[in-house]
Amino acid sequence: MSAETSVQSAGSFTRLRLRFRDWRGSRPFWAGLFTMLGGVPIAYFPYATLKLGTMSIAMATTAGAGSLIIGVLLFTLGLTMWFQQATRIFAGVAAIVLALVSLVVSNIGGFILGFLFALIGGALSASWAPGKPAADAGRRAASQGPAGDGGAGTAPENAAGGPGEPHPLPDPVHGAGAEDSNGGYRVG
Repeated sequence: MSAETSVQSAGSFTRLRLRFRDWRGSRPFWAGLFTMLGGVPIAYFPYATLKLGTMSIAMATTAGAGSLIIGVLLFTLGLTMWFQQATRIFAGVAAIVLALVSLVVSNIGGFILGFLFALIGGALSASWAPGKPAADAGRRAASQGPAGDGGAGTAPENAAGGPGEPHPLPDPVHGAGAEDSNGGYRVG
């Protein structure tokens, strides 16, 4: 029985859930979601009329159009983070800037709620980096041996230190393999 067999025999809900998990893992999903959630209160509150018993409270301000524009732009940037991963850094920085502008323009950034969501979403988007595919990473790690980096500083299996142990690199100032008194190698 292979891993594919259990997925094929699973129900359609399980297949959809696994497909959504793969889709979500290949993009800054949470960054886009937080950014879109930040745009909603920023755009909504200036046009909302709240009822407290018989009293109605209207939050209409002169900056209603600016709030609507900021909210729609944040929602659009959230969708951009999901569907155009190449522009994630621009979208993240733009979301942070719009969140800061919303503090002044739209009722303290949608009563701080929209500001915080947009700020967190922008930061997540700017810091997100695509991961390596799991099958490719496993194949690469197997071909490079136990150290995983395959670069300088690892000894071949027939060297004195044994497989995967650090190999003393030549030190141009103090000679080959300069060691500290505690047996560790100096860096830099």
